[in-house]
Amino acid sequence: MALIEKLVVCGVGLVGGSFALALKQAGEVGRVVGIGRTQAALARAVKLGVIDEAGADLASALDGADFVLLSVPVGQTDAVMEALAPHLSANAVLTDAGSTKTDVFAAVYRRLDAHLANVVPSHPIAGTEKSGVDAADAKLFVGKRTVVTPLPENDPAAVEKVKAAWRACGAAVVEMAPQDHDRVFAAVSHLPHLLSFGLVHDLAGRANAELLFSHAASGFRDFTRIAASSPEMWRDICLANRQAIVAELDQYLGELALIRSLLLSDNGDRLELLFQEARQARNKWAEENR
Repeated sequence: MALIEKLVVCGVGLVGGSFALALKQAGEVGRVVGIGRTQAALARAVKLGVIDEAGADLASALDGADFVLLSVPVGQTDAVMEALAPHLSANAVLTDAGSTKTDVFAAVYRRLDAHLANVVPSHPIAGTEKSGVDAADAKLFVGKRTVVTPLPENDPAAVEKVKAAWRACGAAVVEMAPQDHDRVFAAVSHLPHLLSFGLVHDLAGRANAELLFSHAASGFRDFTRIAASSPEMWRDICLANRQAIVAELDQYLGELALIRSLLLSDNGDRLELLFQEARQARNKWAEENR
């Protein structure tokens, strides 16, 4: 018997589509229904075999669903939860794939207070700079982490079902408090995206932008790859987690000020030491996360 009999994916893009494909490949889902903003995107998802059918409306889509994944920009989470609430059955387990969690917690308590036992927030640490259902990949989560941030009111069985679903996708599951989650990912995900967007925006606005881009090579490509990510998604993430991101940005500005002072003082020895320490830390991380 499959882990999930009827899965409803709200937001059939890269992450939502990959979740559906992974569970299908694992044989852990019976039927997949998609909900989205446009019928054209849902029709494409059906054609690609990502979902089995497009939901005509929320009531029929959620009827009989035992598992719901919200994979929408975090700025839409509150409104989507409000729309789903009247149609969510008492035994349906719901999780999300949002990159921030304290705002999701607030939305859950505000919109789904009658379903607290079965709403288990989560965040898969996987993705690419591509978006949309055409980018969906059954292997997206293999070997990657998914963070689960349970509510105090959660039924342990619901938490385990969410964990089991992500494990079936190939992910390694860890638990974390929502505030800890947002501080960690402000540093290692949100800030890097902000810096990448900022660098490209700065260069693109210069009078000699065409000259600069014509000489950009692999280093620029590697550093700015994530600036090709969804602007809507990253706008919402940055605003939702702005306090933690600003704190990390201030910390990083301090590091840049140190590097600036080393350049101005022609302190090559200290600059090389800084680079060496960074190189060692980066290589150690890469070795441990092959």
